[in-house]
Parts: sequence; structure tokens; C-alpha cells
Amino acid sequence: MTLDLRGGTALITGASSGLGVEFARRFAGRGSNLVLVARRADRLEALASELRASHGVDVAVIPADLGVAGAAAALHEEVERRGLRITSLVNNAGFGSHGAFDAADPDRMTGEIQLNVGTLVELSRAFMPQLLAGEGALVTVASTAAYQPTPGMAVYGATKAFVLSFTEALWAEARGTGLRVLAVSPGPTTTEFFDVVGTEEASVGRKQTSAQVIDTAFRALDRADGGPSVVSGRANHLTALGTRLLSRRAVATTSARVLGNVRLRA
Repeated sequence: MTLDLRGGTALITGASSGLGVEFARRFAGRGSNLVLVARRADRLEALASELRASHGVDVAVIPADLGVAGAAAALHEEVERRGLRITSLVNNAGFGSHGAFDAADPDRMTGEIQLNVGTLVELSRAFMPQLLAGEGALVTVASTAAYQPTPGMAVYGATKAFVLSFTEALWAEARGTGLRVLAVSPGPTTTEFFDVVGTEEASVGRKQTSAQVIDTAFRALDRADGGPSVVSGRANHLTALGTRLLSRRAVATTSARVLGNVRLRA
């Protein structure tokens, strides 16, 4: 059954580029109004103008840095102030970093955890009453990094493992309601992610496009009896399954080799 989003309102974080832009286009294409959130107001306004013209939907723009403590509460308050009712939430915003853990910038690491985990959880909780009152979707963007430890990207991989487990638990709690809950796990994707990470060493295998990832997400969302999570791309899916066949030691050492064999300083 195709998920009917007509007349609802989807809040999409990280909506200024990559997957966030494609999510916005797909929701608008299905008749959903939008609330677009990211730091870069100019990009949000340009996307909002495009979607209003092409789909005739209402689009609200809220520039915000979601990587700081209290950001979720401030965003929820602003949405309430504008009188908007959220029926779908896409927790897409997030970033990663590459390098040895002992060389990580503490402030950047804290912001990474806050954005990838803290704000995601807080937004999900803040808007849950509205989500449960309708028949929309709660979507989180996890990663294939969630399926194994990621030496050299230890914090990022751990945050995405949290996102995957958290979302699958909410999927089980939401059974019997009209809310569809899904974690989508992309592998390497043609977005600005690797510009932020600062290296291509974190990219393994052939990259998908944002459109391919969102195709995967919506195919899963359109199944009324769909599961709690989906990996985008056949090769990525097989790799994620393969980690279950190896010991944790083997998975960790293999991941280390693939990701550049990063080591702590002696």
C-alpha cells in the first residue's frame, strides 16, 4: 500500500543538500507540505521556492544548527509558534569524522554525538504525539557503518549503531498505530558527506546516488507490513549480512584494514 502523504507536513532535517534535498522532493511529490531545517538558509530558500513552484505545497524554512545542546527544544518551540502540525519526521542531519580517536577534536566529537544521536532522539520524542495522531512516517538515516565497528571512524559508527537500534525499537513500539517507522542505511553515497569527513578513505565500494537511496526508503515505507530497517544497495545489503557470519574480532580487524588501518599514537 502506497504511503499517502497528501495534506500532511513533513519536517526534514539536513535538508540543504544530499539525501535531505531528495527526501524533500519525494515528500513534496506525494503532496506533503514541508518544514525544511538546516544551517544554510540560502539553500533552504532556494529548495523551498523550487518545491512550491513544482508541487504547489506549503514549505516553511527554519535555519538552525542542530549540533548544539537544546537545538531540538528550540526547533520544536519554533514549529509550535508557527502553528505547524508535523505528521512525518525525517531525521537526516548528521556528519562523520575520520582519524584516530586520540587525535579527535573534542568539540567536534561532542557536536557529532549531539547531532547524530542527541538531537535525533530529542526531536523524535518532542514530535511523537503529533506523529502518532496521523498516518505519516518517522524515518532515520543510519548507515552501513551501523553493522560493524568502524576503526578510524569510531564515534560515527557508534552513533549510527545507536540510530539503527533506537529506530528498530521504536518500530516495534509503534506497531498497531498508523505511524510507519524506518531506519534506512546507505553505504557510500554521492553527497557532501565525504567533504565533511575530510577523506575518501571512509568510502568503500561504488557510490549510490541520493535518488537511489530514497527509492529504497520509499519502497520500504510503501509496504504496510514492512520491516524496521533497510540497507540501500544489494552489495551493501550483502556486506551487512556478512558481518553476522564473522567473529567480532574478525569484523573489527577487517573494518580497520578497509578504513585505512588508523592507529592510536603510542
